Amino acid sequence: MSRPAPLHAATGTRPVFGALAWRTLVFAFLWWVLVGGYLGSWYVGVPSIALAVWSSMKLSPPPALRFSPLALLTFFIFFIVQSLKGGVQVAVMALRPTLDLHPAQLDLPLRVSGPAQLVLASAVSLMPGTLAMTVENNRLRLHVLDARLPIARDVRAAERRIARIYGQELAEGDE
Repeated sequence: MSRPAPLHAATGTRPVFGALAWRTLVFAFLWWVLVGGYLGSWYVGVPSIALAVWSSMKLSPPPALRFSPLALLTFFIFFIVQSLKGGVQVAVMALRPTLDLHPAQLDLPLRVSGPAQLVLASAVSLMPGTLAMTVENNRLRLHVLDARLPIARDVRAAERRIARIYGQELAEGDE
């Protein structure tokens, strides 16, 4: 006996309609390709597609949709601001008569899980002055140009925003 799909984080609904529509389109397209577009085959194709969709829903139910478009928009704005700020910081460092850099590797514990970890590592790597080296065992290893900058604070801010995108709860004491 299979369990029903979990509730959608934002709306409290099960994410079934989108999965049904998508799978129906995919199987219909596959049928159309298999029969070479012959319209007379659809009397067999429609029941076959319905059976294929039903089977795929039973064998691979849709995952819980835990995604917030509003949180994605706020993260995008945050990312642009942080990138501009980081770009100015790196430019100022590069234009100084003497390079006063303190490169370092930081090892930060991660509070997000799953794909959110990779999104965080990618986002941090795109910000000037930082490069994600590895994500292992819920830890993010970074290379930074200047360890005196508040990199850990900025990574935590990005992590909070990415957690909101994925609907993940972060522990209060893990700042």
